[in-house]
Amino acid sequence: MKPFLFSLLLTLPALAVDAPPVILDEAGVKNLGIETVEAAETTFEETAFALGRIEEIPSNHAVLSSRIAGRILEMKVFEGDVVTAGQPLVKVESRQPGDPPPSVELKSPIGGLVSSAHVRLGEPVEPEKELLDISDLTEVLAVARVPEHIAGKLKPGTTQAHIRVAALGGEALDGTLLRFGTSADRESGTIDAIFRVPNPGLRMRPGMRTEFSVVLSKRENVLSVPRIALQGDPASRVVYVKDFDLPNAFRKVPVRIGQMNDRFVEILGGLLPADEVVTTGSYALGFAGGSGPSLKEALDAAHGHEHNADGSEISAAQKAAKAAGKGEDHDHAAPSPLLTRFFMASTAILFVLLVIVSMAKLRPAQPETPETT
Repeated sequence: MKPFLFSLLLTLPALAVDAPPVILDEAGVKNLGIETVEAAETTFEETAFALGRIEEIPSNHAVLSSRIAGRILEMKVFEGDVVTAGQPLVKVESRQPGDPPPSVELKSPIGGLVSSAHVRLGEPVEPEKELLDISDLTEVLAVARVPEHIAGKLKPGTTQAHIRVAALGGEALDGTLLRFGTSADRESGTIDAIFRVPNPGLRMRPGMRTEFSVVLSKRENVLSVPRIALQGDPASRVVYVKDFDLPNAFRKVPVRIGQMNDRFVEILGGLLPADEVVTTGSYALGFAGGSGPSLKEALDAAHGHEHNADGSEISAAQKAAKAAGKGEDHDHAAPSPLLTRFFMASTAILFVLLVIVSMAKLRPAQPETPETT
């Protein structure tokens, strides 16, 4: 009996009336920063998340040294400076006698960033001593630590990854898998997957933490929207869709979702292609009270005729009553069809419950079995 009653009660929320749209004015739209995109069928990527780091390309690292023994006579650059190939960097005074002693000017072997300096002005130097380290960071290596079972799905030269570094803000770089590391990490069960990526503005530096969305597979013609548009809890996902009829109005639409990747979510039901879905500002819409006109006012302005307060069309009887002057003191707005169905369904459920309880009371009691001695 109790499970039956519980299942009946669970059907009541499904009969609830649809929420009215959130209607804003122009200022409200700007204050919430509302942005929309069209739901579209695109190529959907299945991705795997991984963490990693930025490393320099070994062949893009150079060292500046002196062929003669002497002392540093002049330092023209310091750590963090960007230099070009052939640019004079350091002047070394030889130990050979002379007035003044002979000197030699050392030039940069490559263009890049002076990553470290090992000498100071006036310091003695020997031919085996490193003076400066220079790194060409126009391209870098992004090294992802991917689980071994994921590595089996990746192919050097074809596998792509979307790479994010905090130094680049929200910008993502696309890289192609170059090769795998020479050995795996036994403790974590991962192996290095190495991607070569450009470094715009030299903003990425070796050692920076990196996030990867490694593309495992692709499917064509999948209806999807940006993840930022998705709201609600895991059991009840919704998006806000721009009303096609009313200006600055947005309707909450339940959706059924499929897979997610780092940027998009697959939509299995609830939306149609070309629906304008709110992205930026979608979370705030759930708390917006509606700064614009009422639903009745918005519909009246859009359609050019009057509506009821709930947005329904005024019936012929209402129009006749109003024309006869009978609608001045009372509100004759017709109840919403959904509200009517809700009360009818509730009444039917309560009637069924009453019948079941009555039948249970009329059921004859089972006779007691006499005890035997």
